[in-house]
Amino acid sequence: MRYSLCVRDDELRRMLALANPWWASAASGDRLEWTRTHRLLAGRSGLDLGYRAHILDDVALGPLDDSLVVLTGPRRIGKSVAMLDAIAALCARREIDPRQIIQVQCDGMKGRDLRRVITLGRSLTASVDTPQARQRIWFFDEISSIDGWTSVVKQARDLSEFGDDCVVATGSRWTGSEAIYGHLMTGRAGSGARRRVRQLLPMTFRDYLAATTPTLPRPAAGDPTELQSEHCRKALDELAFLTDDYDLAWQNYLTSGGFPRATAEHARSGAVSAAFCRDLVGWLRTDIDPDAPQESVPLLLAELAERATSPLNLRHLSSALNYGSPGVLGRRIARMINSCAAVQCHQRDDEGRAVPGAQFKLYLVDPLLSWVPGQLSVGPTVPDFTGLTEAALAVAMARRIDEADEGRWADNDTIGYTRSGKGNEIDLAPSRIPTVNGPATTTPIESKWVDSGWRGESRVIAAKYGSGIVATKSVLDLTHPVWAVPAPLVALLLG
Repeated sequence: MRYSLCVRDDELRRMLALANPWWASAASGDRLEWTRTHRLLAGRSGLDLGYRAHILDDVALGPLDDSLVVLTGPRRIGKSVAMLDAIAALCARREIDPRQIIQVQCDGMKGRDLRRVITLGRSLTASVDTPQARQRIWFFDEISSIDGWTSVVKQARDLSEFGDDCVVATGSRWTGSEAIYGHLMTGRAGSGARRRVRQLLPMTFRDYLAATTPTLPRPAAGDPTELQSEHCRKALDELAFLTDDYDLAWQNYLTSGGFPRATAEHARSGAVSAAFCRDLVGWLRTDIDPDAPQESVPLLLAELAERATSPLNLRHLSSALNYGSPGVLGRRIARMINSCAAVQCHQRDDEGRAVPGAQFKLYLVDPLLSWVPGQLSVGPTVPDFTGLTEAALAVAMARRIDEADEGRWADNDTIGYTRSGKGNEIDLAPSRIPTVNGPATTTPIESKWVDSGWRGESRVIAAKYGSGIVATKSVLDLTHPVWAVPAPLVALLLG
């Protein structure tokens, strides 16, 4: 729904009534009646492999408190559906009146509309207020589309009963100008112990197997700082006879990616539809540069996919894309990162610090983005699986680092590559993260998608770190200080 420059209260009230069908269901006595007719939930049933994002389970199933949760992630990933699943779970709880739950569709709003809708939402649900229960659970969908939204939410949290409510705010773009941590996470995020900033990203390889190949075992994820522990060794040994099965499943994952709809389409028909690929291009054009030519996004994706395994030379890439200036490319890459379409991999020194002025790598956050140019006839039909593997493992490691140390993804400070004394590259250098036993570093990993000839790469890691992992195509060899482990099993150990 789009709004005019000045939205009247009666229009905002009508918007709230439409966005919160559970209010009417509560009045009729059937708390979940709305779930059977809701457009998004009904639309999911046609391509449902059983995957559910559990990213808001603690809000839906845990005790109510005054937490503030910011949920980011790319468009088309299912943030709105995850929100509706959480709302349905809340509606099913007898101690909660569905009218305590308020969803606000923010797309197209202005800051003053957001300020007013917070007041109107509480007023419209005043019938549930009792001395014992005045708390609301707010869900703001695509709040990042509103310029200055953090200032509005901060003020409302500071000056009104809204500060006692549980708030979930979703968005598809993370911009430094909103100062989410500065405005919302310094004494204003509530007293709850919940994770405050979260990313809903495409399905992991573990999620993919559960949805498409549930008979393949899924070993428990390992501590990223102890991927060569005896526990991990035992888990890998037990799966040695299934390496070919994991290899085939991994190639399917690298073909469909982890967007739930794409995974379902590929599982049902063996291909991801051109329509969904066009949807992804539409998202990226909106977030990166809506005024650029139609083919600009697929061309950019094609170049980034081709160069994923090497540090980016922005001047050369800018010239290849005819941008005229590296500054234009830099801005588009920054927007890709802010939109959770890509993750940056800085060069790190031996202390784990980013090397000033060094070239960085850029990994697309989902394998499907590398296939989009071929679908639209502007790039290779079949991307390089070596590059797809490196990118998928890099994203998996970045996710684990952010899980261990909240905010690292948002701060663009997760993974890094390094160079040996002879100039050789190691794809995923050790990264320092907190653990229950104090700070530790992640296991170094080199991606080498091969069936043989991996020992040369292992010597580079051994010379610099003494141990580590080479992620291969199907070789499993745990007899050396540097292990050879098939890439899909590395992905499973990472999460």
